[in-house]
Amino acid sequence: MTRKTQQLSELGLQVSYLEAGQGTPLVLIHGVGMNADAWFPQMDVLSRYFRVIAVDMPGHGESSGFRHPATLKDYVQWLALFLQTQPERSFAVAGHSMGALITAGIAIDYPQLVNHAIVMSGVFKRNDSARNAVLKRAQELASGNVRLDAPLDRWFSDEHHEKPLRQKVGTWLQQVNRDGYARAYQAFAAGDRFYSERWNEMQCPVLVMTGELDANSNPDMTRQMAQAARQGQAVVVANAKHMLNLTDADRVNEEILSFLKPVAAAVTQKEPVKE
Repeated sequence: MTRKTQQLSELGLQVSYLEAGQGTPLVLIHGVGMNADAWFPQMDVLSRYFRVIAVDMPGHGESSGFRHPATLKDYVQWLALFLQTQPERSFAVAGHSMGALITAGIAIDYPQLVNHAIVMSGVFKRNDSARNAVLKRAQELASGNVRLDAPLDRWFSDEHHEKPLRQKVGTWLQQVNRDGYARAYQAFAAGDRFYSERWNEMQCPVLVMTGELDANSNPDMTRQMAQAARQGQAVVVANAKHMLNLTDADRVNEEILSFLKPVAAAVTQKEPVKE
C-alpha cells in the first residue's frame, strides 16, 4: 500500500490517497470524521483484484480542506477533478455515509466517469425530525461545542468483537481536523436533498447497502434508493450497524466482488494524446 498526493490546481487543494493493487480502478470514499485508513479491510482484500484508491476527503486525513462553506456539490466536483487526474477514464466508485452521497452525486453529474456505484450506509429523503437532528449536530460542530466521539454508540454495537474497531474509529475521530469535519458535516446535513429526485438519471449499475440496525441510514432508505435507480439492487446486512465495512468486512467485500465481477478483468486506460 502506498500513500500518494495529487494537486488539484482548479481548486487549490491537495488530495492525499492510499493506493494498492493493479488493474481496474476502484475508488473508495469514507464518511465524515474518518480517513482513507477506514477502508483497511477492503484495501487488504479488494487490492488482489483491483487497483484500489482510497481518498482522504477534503479536510480529512492528509487532504487539504475547502476554505469556504461547501455543499455536497463541491465535494462531488472535487472527486470528479481528482478522478480526471488518473490514467483511467472510467471507475467503480464506492462510498460510505457522506462518501455514499458523493458517490451518488458523481454517478449522476459525471456519468462518463462512473461504471459502477456502491452506496453504503447512505441517507435518502430524511424526515424533518432526522434532518433537524443532523442540522443541530452540524451547528454544534461549527461552534466547537460537541464531543467528537459521540457517534460511536450509533455506529457500533456492544458486541465484544467490535470493541477494538470502536477504539480505532474513536482515535480517528479525535485526530480529525475540526474545521474540515465541521464543513463536511454541514454539507452532509443537507446533502440528501441534492440528488434524491435524480436517482433515475444514474446510467450505471448501483449497489445500495446498509446494516439492519442502522437507525439513520436505515433499510427502508436503502430499498428506496435501489428502487429509484434504473439498475439498483439493495443489500441489508443482518445485525449490522453503521460501520459495516469494518464490523462486517467479509460480507461487504463479498458483495462488492460479486457486484463488480463484470468489470474485474477490464482495464480502461485513457487513449494517448496524438501529437
